[in-house]
Amino acid sequence: MGIREDVYYEGGPHIGDLIINILLGFTIICLPLTVGAITRALWLRYRITNRRISVTGGWMGRDRTDLIYSEISKIVTVPRGLGLWGDMVVTLKDGNRLELRSMPRFRELYDYISERISPKAQTVSGAIGKS
Repeated sequence: MGIREDVYYEGGPHIGDLIINILLGFTIICLPLTVGAITRALWLRYRITNRRISVTGGWMGRDRTDLIYSEISKIVTVPRGLGLWGDMVVTLKDGNRLELRSMPRFRELYDYISERISPKAQTVSGAIGKS
């Protein structure tokens, strides 16, 4: 019997991202953004537990990425949609990056993840535009 994994957050991108991008889609110029938002709404799912971050996405939700907290070297957040949701970029120790787009409750999720990463990673992490 292993260590129990408690789910802190499980869900998809913020609905506001989809609504705004559908409205922008009426301008035709922003149609690619609308298609991206619809794809995210249909198939992108986040799962954040006390042990890992899992992202399921790609066409029809066929791709899955799992990160354990000890692999993370930096987290940066960027507010979107008047601060109702945000993007989070997780940088790994090997230099790879994972972008978590349109995260609901992104400040709360950032705090939760930040508590679980190394002290060194905590000192270089933060929010863009925050002093």
